[in-house]
Amino acid sequence: MKRDYTPTLLDFGSLRICLARHFGFCYGVENAIEISFRTIEENPDKRIFLLSEMIHNPQVNADLRERGVQFLQDTQGRQIIPFTDLNRDDLVVIPAFGTTLEIEKELNSIGITTEKYNTTCPFVEKVWNRSDQIAGKGYSIIIHGKPRHEETRATFSHASLNAPAVIVNDMKEASELAKYIKGEKPAAQFYAEFNGRFSSGFDVTTHLQRIGVVNQTTQLATDTQAIADFLRLTMKEHYSLTDENIGERFADTRDTLCYATNDNQSAAIGLLETPADLAIVVGGYNSSNTTHLVELCEERLPTYFIQSEEKLISKENVLHYNFDTKQELLTSGFLTDRQPVTVLLTSGASCPDAVVEAVIRKLASFYNAEEKIDDLIQQFS
Repeated sequence: MKRDYTPTLLDFGSLRICLARHFGFCYGVENAIEISFRTIEENPDKRIFLLSEMIHNPQVNADLRERGVQFLQDTQGRQIIPFTDLNRDDLVVIPAFGTTLEIEKELNSIGITTEKYNTTCPFVEKVWNRSDQIAGKGYSIIIHGKPRHEETRATFSHASLNAPAVIVNDMKEASELAKYIKGEKPAAQFYAEFNGRFSSGFDVTTHLQRIGVVNQTTQLATDTQAIADFLRLTMKEHYSLTDENIGERFADTRDTLCYATNDNQSAAIGLLETPADLAIVVGGYNSSNTTHLVELCEERLPTYFIQSEEKLISKENVLHYNFDTKQELLTSGFLTDRQPVTVLLTSGASCPDAVVEAVIRKLASFYNAEEKIDDLIQQFS
């Protein structure tokens, strides 16, 4: 059945906010946060460490730090606290993105048990399991993901345990990979072009003859599907295959797309069908899935990427993030003089609902409509 992605209208009179049908926390994030805070409550006398950011949300990570949790690595995998400073009595929580087999082994060698405090998202684990399945059938693994992202590094580690693996960041890189499949580029050039993104012993002349595509779950589902479709067609044409025997060279892995990421993205697309003056996307600036929501919105109308209501300085000024330049920008006159003004609003999968509510309240305050919020909450609860 066709999913209903019609947004919810919050009508404040001079301000109209259209809220995406699906936004904010997914199951994996909720589960990770629940385990993390339960671990803190149940172990008041233990040193508790997070391998890296629990999720890409500044409010959640700040709250964990305030409760005494220390971070071992940054989001790029750079060490903040050496593993040698740990002892077997310490607790290390694995974040929702998962981690590499190498790091798990190192922590286990210290005597730290990682299984009990592992918050890896079930949909990330599903990607790993699917990789294992197709690896067992002799396919190499193509991973669509951001090479330095924690989840991509973890997926690469798990995938390359049992199969040759290579990471592609986008369709452009997938197109270059296709040239090696078809022999249009010299094999030796591959190792420089994809340096640091292929598994040990990867042989470009043989390991691209049978492939399957899996993804970093927070990537745009449409992008992953487009890359998979493109590489499938490449294999079909190069090896003169039909739809019936394409499985000889290409594994079907569509079931690795995360439903929650897909729903948030589909809801954003549905949201954009509503005529509006601007869009606001709320979430952590280093959140991959939030960035993709911004990309979707920017294709249609002016879009402001903020991580909290504090960035809405006034009705005139907003401090928002440009993910291309990695800088915050101050924009004046972002709310038009038109009345009513219509704002589309959504948030990333790691953004707490409380932050979205705070953004709604801040916007309403610019139009002296705060008293209407509780009435609307009652109406939609």
